[in-house]
Amino acid sequence: MEQLEFFVVPSPCVGVCTVDDKGYCQGCMRKREERFTWLDMTPAQQLHVIKLCKMRYRRKMMKQAPQVSDSEREDDTPQQSLF
Repeated sequence: MEQLEFFVVPSPCVGVCTVDDKGYCQGCMRKREERFTWLDMTPAQQLHVIKLCKMRYRRKMMKQAPQVSDSEREDDTPQQSLF
């Protein structure tokens, strides 16, 4: 049974409507189909798309982040100065 939604799920669009090489919008990380069918989706489907967009964004940021070795990671924590 689908849970009732009392509020409209806002569109994740941020007005940056350009597509990357994988076909995702660089602003909201939705696929073309997700953007075009947004208004036809149920609130549950819209929330699922938002969850997917967040995962895509995190994955994208992880690929762009500089790789840090384990020894560098340990030295960067503020708690290290306590020991």
